[in-house]
Amino acid sequence: MKCFHSPNNFFRIRPSSPSLFGIPSLLRSPPPDHARAREMDALRKQATRFREQVARQQQAVLKQFGGGGYGGSENVLMDELELQQHQRLEKLYISTRSGKHFQRDIVRGVEGYVVTGSKQVEIGTKLSEDSKRYGVENSCTIGSTLSKAALGFGRARAQIEQERGNLLKALGTQVAEPLRAMVVGAPLGDARELAQRYERMRQEAEAQAIEVSKRQIKVSEAPGNVDNNLKMEVAEAKLQQLKSNMTVLGKEAVAAMTAVEAQQQRLTLQRLISMVELERTYHQRILQILDQLEGEMVSQHRRFEASSSPVVEDPMPPPPSYEQSNGIFSSERVDGSTASMTYFLGEVMHSYQAESDIELNLSVGDYVVVRKVSNNGWAEGECKGKAGWFPYGYIERRERVLASKIAEVY
Repeated sequence: MKCFHSPNNFFRIRPSSPSLFGIPSLLRSPPPDHARAREMDALRKQATRFREQVARQQQAVLKQFGGGGYGGSENVLMDELELQQHQRLEKLYISTRSGKHFQRDIVRGVEGYVVTGSKQVEIGTKLSEDSKRYGVENSCTIGSTLSKAALGFGRARAQIEQERGNLLKALGTQVAEPLRAMVVGAPLGDARELAQRYERMRQEAEAQAIEVSKRQIKVSEAPGNVDNNLKMEVAEAKLQQLKSNMTVLGKEAVAAMTAVEAQQQRLTLQRLISMVELERTYHQRILQILDQLEGEMVSQHRRFEASSSPVVEDPMPPPPSYEQSNGIFSSERVDGSTASMTYFLGEVMHSYQAESDIELNLSVGDYVVVRKVSNNGWAEGECKGKAGWFPYGYIERRERVLASKIAEVY
């Protein structure tokens, strides 16, 4: 690396490798893979640290020897400002590039989710149609419980697929499209173009600083040469003009890149929040549909189980009232005597739907504490904290029961 002194500024001459802002626009070319991008970022950071170290060394030399006729203090200040501006642009460029890549990743993810989800909608819709067709065409001889369940399932599935389709459409319009528009939009491209113009002008100013240094050497070798003095003045004037233009352009580039960065951050965060809200609303709606469907199907299943209960040849008389059954704790023997009965546990083998306030609802698998058994086929007991009558033939006596089951009785 070479260093040149000029009467108006101090520039660092870098190797002729491509500058950060001189690379082709990312909007017109595919991004490198992540591994290569990380490697390039590491190289740029290393180069930046090296330039800063050299700049500090140069400024120290100017502070020590620049007090002569060249206004060294002003030159150091201008070089520091220019270096800070360049570093600011470099950070903005890296930040907006990362933000753009993240936006593009979100767009690609949403697009893939929409494609996969659309296929799932097709499959679910076909299942819904098949279920409803069975519900309409089925002619089962033992009842229509399954047909009703199939119709309900088909309708619920159709609602679920409609909700899924609405979600996919909203993700496309409210998330993917705004982010895609910013990725390929003009503000980002214009701001990066300003940064690249600034970098080209900066390189031109550095080249002009070299020219000024050459002219200074010639003037020092031939102090009385008027032509050399005139050329040096022209070179210095051009350098000052370039420096002035570079300062203005740098400020414009920093302002444009800062605005794009803020817009990029704000829009991406808003779209992420929208995506979370859309999916949350979708899942809440699906849960409501499934809860309703489950309630309907369980109710139909219980009615089906009740209809398949043991058939009693003679219709069972209604359960006795508590006044009539007062004192009934025994069963009659064949000879007319009674045998004392104690409480026992019974497991429900068939569901039973109570038909009056004094009867007890039973579900298959429940356990009942049987306290009374009448002679007309009814029993009285307690299940899940409620007491009432129920058909004695719907339960089976159990001698051994898990403790957890006993707790459920009360």
